[in-house]
Amino acid sequence: MCPLCNGFSQLEATCQNCGGKMENKGREAEYYDDYSPYMPIDEMKLEDGYPHNHQNQQCPHLVACSNCGTNQVIMIQE
Repeated sequence: MCPLCNGFSQLEATCQNCGGKMENKGREAEYYDDYSPYMPIDEMKLEDGYPHNHQNQQCPHLVACSNCGTNQVIMIQE
């Protein structure tokens, strides 16, 4: 169970590009297509391009810098 998805914790990350604050934009898989937010999370993990996130119980989150707009994916331990 992802602590970010379930509101148990908040992300505090710094942009590697400019040092600005990174903002959590949610699970990366939710941006794949119109139906991906409605797919079972464990099923999406098998198709998201990260070979070990299901096995390692990690949730890929998209984060964006509020200063320079840089995007990256951070793996959150469930």
